[in-house]
Amino acid sequence: MQIEAAVIHEKSGRFVIESLELSDPNDDEVVVRIAAVGICHTDLAGRDMHLPIPAPPSVFGHEAAGVVERVGARVTKVKPGDAVVLAWDYCGTCSSCRSGKPLACTNFFQHNFHGSRPDGTPTLHKGDQVIHGSFFYQSSFANFALANERNVIKVRQGLPLEVLAPMGCGVMTGAGAVMNSLHPRPGSSIAVFGVGNVGMSAVLAASVCGCTTIIAVDVHANRLQMARELGATHVVNAAETDPVQAVLDITGGGAQFSLECVGNPRCCDRPWMSCLAWACAG
Repeated sequence: MQIEAAVIHEKSGRFVIESLELSDPNDDEVVVRIAAVGICHTDLAGRDMHLPIPAPPSVFGHEAAGVVERVGARVTKVKPGDAVVLAWDYCGTCSSCRSGKPLACTNFFQHNFHGSRPDGTPTLHKGDQVIHGSFFYQSSFANFALANERNVIKVRQGLPLEVLAPMGCGVMTGAGAVMNSLHPRPGSSIAVFGVGNVGMSAVLAASVCGCTTIIAVDVHANRLQMARELGATHVVNAAETDPVQAVLDITGGGAQFSLECVGNPRCCDRPWMSCLAWACAG
Protein backbone atom coordinates (compact mmCIF):
# COMPACT_ATOMS: atom_id res chain seq x y z
CA MET A 1 0.00 0.00 0.00
CA GLN A 2 1.08 3.61 -0.60
CA ILE A 3 2.01 5.55 2.52
CA GLU A 4 3.57 8.88 3.45
CA ALA A 5 6.68 8.68 5.63
CA ALA A 6 9.49 10.89 6.95
CA VAL A 7 12.63 9.56 5.24
CA ILE A 8 16.27 10.19 6.18
CA HIS A 9 18.63 9.95 3.19
CA GLU A 10 21.96 10.61 4.87
CA LYS A 11 23.56 10.57 8.30
CA SER A 12 22.16 13.44 10.40
CA GLY A 13 20.03 14.47 7.43
CA ARG A 14 16.64 16.13 7.29
CA PHE A 15 13.36 14.27 7.63
CA VAL A 16 11.74 14.46 4.19
CA ILE A 17 8.09 13.45 3.66
CA GLU A 18 7.89 11.05 0.74
CA SER A 19 5.50 8.51 -0.77
CA LEU A 20 6.64 4.92 -0.17
CA GLU A 21 5.29 1.43 -0.69
CA LEU A 22 4.55 -0.52 2.50
CA SER A 23 4.59 -4.32 2.24
CA ASP A 24 1.43 -6.30 2.85
CA PRO A 25 1.32 -7.86 6.31
CA ASN A 26 2.64 -11.37 6.85
CA ASP A 27 0.43 -13.80 8.75
CA ASP A 28 1.67 -12.52 12.14
CA GLU A 29 1.79 -8.82 11.28
CA VAL A 30 -0.50 -5.83 11.73
CA VAL A 31 -0.88 -2.62 9.71
CA VAL A 32 -1.63 0.36 11.97
CA ARG A 33 -2.96 3.74 10.86
CA ILE A 34 -0.81 6.09 12.94
CA ALA A 35 -2.66 8.76 14.92
CA ALA A 36 0.28 10.09 16.94
CA VAL A 37 3.97 9.40 17.40
CA GLY A 38 6.55 10.84 19.77
CA ILE A 39 10.11 11.81 18.88
CA CYS A 40 12.57 10.01 21.16
CA HIS A 41 16.30 10.63 21.45
CA THR A 42 16.71 7.07 20.18
CA ASP A 43 15.16 8.14 16.87
CA LEU A 44 17.70 10.95 16.65
CA ALA A 45 20.50 8.57 17.62
CA GLY A 46 19.40 6.37 14.73
CA ARG A 47 19.35 9.33 12.37
CA ASP A 48 22.88 10.25 13.48
CA MET A 49 24.08 6.63 13.11
CA HIS A 50 24.96 6.20 16.79
CA LEU A 51 23.14 2.86 16.74
CA PRO A 52 24.21 -0.37 15.02
CA ILE A 53 21.72 0.04 12.18
CA PRO A 54 22.01 0.01 8.37
CA ALA A 55 22.95 3.23 6.59
CA PRO A 56 20.14 5.43 5.21
CA PRO A 57 17.74 5.79 3.52
CA SER A 58 15.67 4.99 6.60
CA VAL A 59 12.38 5.64 8.35
CA PHE A 60 12.44 5.88 12.15
CA GLY A 61 9.75 6.31 14.82
CA HIS A 62 8.90 4.01 17.72
CA GLU A 63 6.55 5.84 20.13
CA ALA A 64 3.30 5.41 18.24
CA ALA A 65 -0.41 4.95 18.80
CA GLY A 66 -3.10 4.42 16.24
CA VAL A 67 -5.88 2.24 14.88
CA VAL A 68 -5.51 -1.22 13.36
CA GLU A 69 -6.08 -1.09 9.60
CA ARG A 70 -5.31 -4.69 8.52
CA VAL A 71 -4.19 -7.91 10.18
CA GLY A 72 -2.41 -11.03 8.98
CA ALA A 73 -4.17 -14.38 8.71
CA ARG A 74 -2.92 -15.73 12.06
CA VAL A 75 -3.37 -12.57 14.14
CA THR A 76 -5.81 -13.03 17.04
CA LYS A 77 -4.67 -10.33 19.46
CA VAL A 78 -6.26 -7.40 17.63
CA LYS A 79 -8.69 -6.74 14.78
CA PRO A 80 -9.29 -3.84 12.37
CA GLY A 81 -10.68 -0.83 14.20
CA ASP A 82 -8.92 -1.57 17.51
CA ALA A 83 -7.00 1.29 19.14
CA VAL A 84 -3.41 0.26 19.89
CA VAL A 85 -0.07 1.42 21.22
CA LEU A 86 3.14 0.17 19.60
CA ALA A 87 6.21 -0.87 21.58
CA TRP A 88 9.49 -2.67 20.83
CA ASP A 89 9.60 -6.17 19.42
CA TYR A 90 11.15 -9.37 20.78
CA CYS A 91 11.49 -12.95 19.62
CA GLY A 92 9.30 -14.57 22.29
CA THR A 93 11.33 -17.78 22.30
CA CYS A 94 14.74 -17.09 23.89
CA SER A 95 15.39 -17.74 27.58
CA SER A 96 14.91 -14.05 28.49
CA CYS A 97 11.59 -13.82 26.68
CA ARG A 98 10.36 -17.07 28.20
CA SER A 99 11.22 -15.77 31.67
CA GLY A 100 9.14 -12.64 31.16
CA LYS A 101 12.00 -10.24 30.33
CA PRO A 102 11.49 -9.34 26.65
CA LEU A 103 13.62 -6.19 26.95
CA ALA A 104 16.59 -8.53 27.49
CA CYS A 105 15.67 -10.57 24.41
CA THR A 106 18.74 -12.32 23.03
CA ASN A 107 17.59 -11.34 19.53
CA PHE A 108 16.64 -7.75 20.39
CA PHE A 109 18.86 -6.09 17.78
CA GLN A 110 17.63 -8.35 15.00
CA HIS A 111 14.02 -7.52 15.85
CA ASN A 112 14.45 -3.77 16.35
CA PHE A 113 17.57 -2.39 14.60
CA HIS A 114 17.85 -4.68 11.57
CA GLY A 115 16.37 -2.21 9.05
CA SER A 116 14.01 -4.96 7.93
CA ARG A 117 12.00 -7.85 9.31
CA PRO A 118 14.04 -10.22 11.49
CA ASP A 119 14.30 -12.60 8.52
CA GLY A 120 15.91 -9.84 6.44
CA THR A 121 12.98 -9.07 4.14
CA PRO A 122 12.35 -5.33 3.68
CA THR A 123 9.02 -3.67 4.44
CA LEU A 124 9.50 -0.32 2.69
CA HIS A 125 10.31 0.53 -0.92
CA LYS A 126 10.42 3.56 -3.18
CA GLY A 127 10.18 2.10 -6.64
CA ASP A 128 13.05 -0.37 -6.89
CA GLN A 129 14.91 1.18 -3.95
CA VAL A 130 14.79 -0.48 -0.53
CA ILE A 131 14.15 1.93 2.35
CA HIS A 132 15.31 0.65 5.72
CA GLY A 133 12.31 0.30 8.02
CA SER A 134 11.05 -1.93 10.83
CA PHE A 135 12.72 0.39 13.36
CA PHE A 136 11.54 -1.21 16.59
CA TYR A 137 9.44 -3.27 14.15
CA GLN A 138 7.29 -0.25 13.29
CA SER A 139 9.04 2.78 11.70
CA SER A 140 6.09 4.89 12.70
CA PHE A 141 7.18 8.29 11.37
CA ALA A 142 4.52 7.62 8.76
CA ASN A 143 0.76 7.60 8.34
CA PHE A 144 0.78 3.77 8.34
CA ALA A 145 3.20 1.35 10.00
CA LEU A 146 3.75 -2.38 9.83
CA ALA A 147 4.24 -4.09 13.19
CA ASN A 148 4.25 -7.61 14.57
CA GLU A 149 1.39 -8.92 16.66
CA ARG A 150 3.85 -9.16 19.57
CA ASN A 151 4.57 -5.43 19.82
CA VAL A 152 0.98 -4.20 19.36
CA ILE A 153 -0.95 -3.52 22.58
CA LYS A 154 -4.69 -3.02 22.45
CA VAL A 155 -6.08 -0.11 24.49
CA ARG A 156 -9.57 0.99 25.43
CA GLN A 157 -11.53 2.81 22.73
CA GLY A 158 -11.97 6.53 23.25
CA LEU A 159 -8.68 7.16 25.02
CA PRO A 160 -6.63 10.07 23.60
CA LEU A 161 -4.09 8.41 21.30
CA GLU A 162 -1.89 11.51 21.24
CA VAL A 163 -1.41 11.06 24.99
CA LEU A 164 -0.91 7.29 24.82
CA ALA A 165 1.79 7.33 22.12
CA PRO A 166 4.78 7.69 24.51
CA MET A 167 3.56 4.68 26.52
CA GLY A 168 5.49 2.44 24.13
CA CYS A 169 8.90 3.79 25.12
CA GLY A 170 9.36 6.82 27.39
CA VAL A 171 6.68 5.95 29.92
CA MET A 172 7.80 2.34 30.18
CA THR A 173 11.41 3.47 30.54
CA GLY A 174 10.81 5.87 33.43
CA ALA A 175 8.15 3.87 35.24
CA GLY A 176 9.95 0.59 34.59
CA ALA A 177 13.23 1.90 36.00
CA VAL A 178 11.47 2.73 39.26
CA MET A 179 9.17 -0.27 39.53
CA ASN A 180 11.35 -3.00 38.03
CA SER A 181 14.90 -1.86 38.85
CA LEU A 182 14.83 0.31 41.98
CA HIS A 183 11.87 -1.34 43.76
CA PRO A 184 11.44 1.50 46.29
CA ARG A 185 9.49 0.58 49.39
CA PRO A 186 6.64 2.72 50.73
CA GLY A 187 7.97 5.63 52.75
CA SER A 188 11.27 5.87 50.88
CA SER A 189 12.81 8.91 49.19
CA ILE A 190 13.78 9.33 45.54
CA ALA A 191 15.33 12.10 43.46
CA VAL A 192 14.53 12.23 39.74
CA PHE A 193 16.92 14.28 37.61
CA GLY A 194 15.24 15.55 34.48
CA VAL A 195 11.46 15.54 34.23
CA GLY A 196 10.71 15.16 30.58
CA ASN A 197 8.65 12.20 29.43
CA VAL A 198 10.89 9.64 31.12
CA GLY A 199 11.33 11.60 34.34
CA MET A 200 7.62 12.44 34.65
CA SER A 201 6.86 8.74 34.29
CA ALA A 202 9.38 7.99 37.04
CA VAL A 203 7.67 10.52 39.32
CA LEU A 204 4.30 8.87 38.66
CA ALA A 205 5.75 5.43 39.37
CA ALA A 206 7.40 6.62 42.58
CA SER A 207 4.03 7.92 43.75
CA VAL A 208 2.38 4.59 42.91
CA CYS A 209 5.12 2.77 44.84
CA GLY A 210 4.39 4.83 47.95
CA CYS A 211 7.51 7.00 48.06
CA THR A 212 6.82 9.84 50.48
CA THR A 213 9.68 12.11 49.40
CA ILE A 214 9.77 12.54 45.62
CA ILE A 215 12.19 15.23 44.45
CA ALA A 216 12.01 16.42 40.84
CA VAL A 217 15.09 18.26 39.53
CA ASP A 218 15.07 20.19 36.26
CA VAL A 219 15.95 23.57 34.79
CA HIS A 220 12.51 24.31 33.34
CA ALA A 221 9.90 25.80 35.68
CA ASN A 222 6.93 24.53 33.63
CA ARG A 223 8.18 20.95 33.86
CA LEU A 224 8.70 21.26 37.59
CA GLN A 225 5.14 22.56 37.98
CA MET A 226 3.80 19.55 36.08
CA ALA A 227 5.97 17.24 38.18
CA ARG A 228 4.25 18.62 41.28
CA GLU A 229 0.87 17.94 39.72
CA LEU A 230 1.95 14.34 39.01
CA GLY A 231 3.14 13.59 42.53
CA ALA A 232 6.49 15.25 43.25
CA THR A 233 6.61 16.39 46.86
CA HIS A 234 9.55 18.73 46.23
CA VAL A 235 10.94 20.43 43.13
CA VAL A 236 14.41 21.87 42.57
CA ASN A 237 15.29 24.26 39.75
CA ALA A 238 18.93 23.40 39.06
CA ALA A 239 19.35 26.64 37.10
CA GLU A 240 18.74 28.61 40.29
CA THR A 241 19.76 26.29 43.14
CA ASP A 242 22.58 23.84 43.80
CA PRO A 243 20.66 20.57 43.31
CA VAL A 244 23.16 18.58 45.36
CA GLN A 245 22.71 20.70 48.44
CA ALA A 246 18.96 20.92 47.89
CA VAL A 247 18.55 17.13 47.83
CA LEU A 248 20.78 16.77 50.89
CA ASP A 249 18.74 19.38 52.76
CA ILE A 250 15.36 17.94 51.77
CA THR A 251 16.29 14.36 52.71
CA GLY A 252 18.53 15.09 55.68
CA GLY A 253 21.58 13.45 54.14
CA GLY A 254 20.72 12.01 50.74
CA ALA A 255 17.94 10.32 48.82
CA GLN A 256 17.61 6.56 49.17
CA PHE A 257 17.07 6.24 45.42
CA SER A 258 17.94 8.41 42.46
CA LEU A 259 17.20 8.24 38.76
CA GLU A 260 19.09 10.11 36.05
CA CYS A 261 16.75 10.83 33.12
CA VAL A 262 18.79 13.43 31.25
CA GLY A 263 21.81 11.69 29.73
CA ASN A 264 24.02 14.54 30.94
CA PRO A 265 27.34 13.43 32.51
CA ARG A 266 27.19 16.46 34.84
CA CYS A 267 24.39 14.69 36.68
CA CYS A 268 26.68 11.76 37.46
CA ASP A 269 30.06 13.22 38.36
CA ARG A 270 29.56 14.51 41.89
CA PRO A 271 31.04 12.88 45.03
CA TRP A 272 27.61 12.62 46.61
CA MET A 273 26.80 9.88 44.10
CA SER A 274 28.34 7.38 46.51
CA CYS A 275 25.48 7.83 48.96
CA LEU A 276 22.74 7.17 46.41
CA ALA A 277 21.36 4.08 44.76
CA TRP A 278 21.39 4.85 41.07
CA ALA A 279 19.67 3.28 38.09
CA CYS A 280 19.93 4.35 34.49
CA ALA A 281 16.68 5.42 32.86
CA GLY A 282 17.92 4.44 29.43
